[in-house]
Amino acid sequence: MKKTAILILIISVSFGFGFAINQFIQIKSETFSDKVTGIGGIFFKCKNPKKIREWYSHHLGLQINQYGSVFEWRQSIDSSKKGFTQWSPFQETTKYFEPSTKDFMVNFRVKNLSMLVDNLQKEGVIVTDSIESYEYGKFVHIMDIEGNKIELWEPNDLEYEKIGIQMGIKTTK
Repeated sequence: MKKTAILILIISVSFGFGFAINQFIQIKSETFSDKVTGIGGIFFKCKNPKKIREWYSHHLGLQINQYGSVFEWRQSIDSSKKGFTQWSPFQETTKYFEPSTKDFMVNFRVKNLSMLVDNLQKEGVIVTDSIESYEYGKFVHIMDIEGNKIELWEPNDLEYEKIGIQMGIKTTK
């Protein structure tokens, strides 16, 4: 009887310890991983955005709209959910990429933008503005070590799709 009680106690302690370690690993994982989940957009400067959009539509088959093209894809974790990536040519005189002097900007899809911004600021990364929220997601901009402006987007793909449908935007698939 004493051996059974000791064995049950050992199993219980082992289970409890394993559970505690698992919870710690999950908390660490949520805090420090999954910073970027994909590409949310590719933006670049050009002399004539309208002609560039038309060229890409004609020669490469992109479904274009006034902003560029929206690529639609399926999320790997749940293929019933859609994801979107925006491709946009901007006028070469745009101020949107400032303070960067570069001709391009990448938009990264992220999880938990607020937590990521807090971590980036602690790491000394330059955050150029405050988080802005829209129905289709939250946005903020940072600078990398070579002066490239990066847009971070915590998307709400359901709302993004609804807005696109309302505007009559066709996606490139």
